[in-house]
Amino acid sequence: MTRPWNSPDVLVAGGGPAGVAAALTLASRGADVVLVHSAPEAGRRVLESLSPLAQPLLRGLGVLDRLPSGCHAPCYGNQSAWGGPALTASDFLHGPYGAGWHVDRAPFDAALRRAARAAGVRLHAGSVRSVARHGDLWQATVCGTVMTAPYLVDATGARARLARRLGARVAHIDHLVAVVAEEPVSEPGHDGPSGARGGPERTSLVESTPFGWWYTASLPRGRHVVMAVTDADLVAAAGLRTPDGWWTALAATRHVRARAAHRTTPPGRLRFLPAGTSRTLPPAGPGWVAAGDAAAVTDPIAARGITHALATGIAAATALTEEADGDPRAPSRYAALVTSVHDEFLRARATCYRAEERWDTPFWTRRHTAAGVTRRAAGATPGSSR
Repeated sequence: MTRPWNSPDVLVAGGGPAGVAAALTLASRGADVVLVHSAPEAGRRVLESLSPLAQPLLRGLGVLDRLPSGCHAPCYGNQSAWGGPALTASDFLHGPYGAGWHVDRAPFDAALRRAARAAGVRLHAGSVRSVARHGDLWQATVCGTVMTAPYLVDATGARARLARRLGARVAHIDHLVAVVAEEPVSEPGHDGPSGARGGPERTSLVESTPFGWWYTASLPRGRHVVMAVTDADLVAAAGLRTPDGWWTALAATRHVRARAAHRTTPPGRLRFLPAGTSRTLPPAGPGWVAAGDAAAVTDPIAARGITHALATGIAAATALTEEADGDPRAPSRYAALVTSVHDEFLRARATCYRAEERWDTPFWTRRHTAAGVTRRAAGATPGSSR
């Protein structure tokens, strides 16, 4: 029998991939789940790629075939000019899962939520304004409505809104910023960046520069994105605050400039998006877990944000299920898993940044001299920490 709509077994806050993965996993195990989601913050996300490794996760959740083609475009691999001027490439097509995706997050997330609703998850529009423990239940206020639940999932993103209200803190590793220009459609008379076969270029491209690095890729529905990534306090010195300055910096690149050759004028506007690495301490406690960016945020150089969100959402749901079945140590094991995976990511990230040694500039010096950074291993390239 379904519990009252405002008294589910589990309250999931956040309607992105982490929250939906947790909700779907819990629902498949018989839990009554309410997923609270707010309207997406337009333009607040860095472009995200979906690794081929995410496909078995989506298939296991039962949503791989429910995602409309308009919310993603194929990504056949990565190209990078990193550690030297020449391009190197990695090809997804020879892997076990085939191509990855470049994802348009708004329709992608909406499709995931539709799949959750079809699986019996109850969706509630709004956001959690307050949360407190009362006996064996969490009491949360959602847009003026009081909801209670024995278990809670924080999937509210990098700000970890619920976890911080429960006493956790967000530890920032850096303060990266992405300065993004996106073309809504190809310019008249142009088809956008072209690949070897004359169609849209379907690989990601990363090129390092003295102030940080550039990224470019083709998006669904004929769009194209170019973004410069650097530390927040270096944006002005890099000339990235204005479209003209951004355009001048782009002209100093070699490979990204060639991809953007179909554009002949500076962008009309820029978006400044936070892209820093952080972790939430702790990412779980009795009766609650954080998932996705609410647990840990990875540098976009790794291109594994959605994969991480799906995996932690599933693991978070498993931890709550085990706790409900009488294992009080389950949240602690989940927290240890999140910590271990993030530590591994930080080591891979350090190796990746160590591979670029051409410039003695603040951006690179910070990453080469950071505490705990080990010397680079051969073959490290952007995207290899997926």
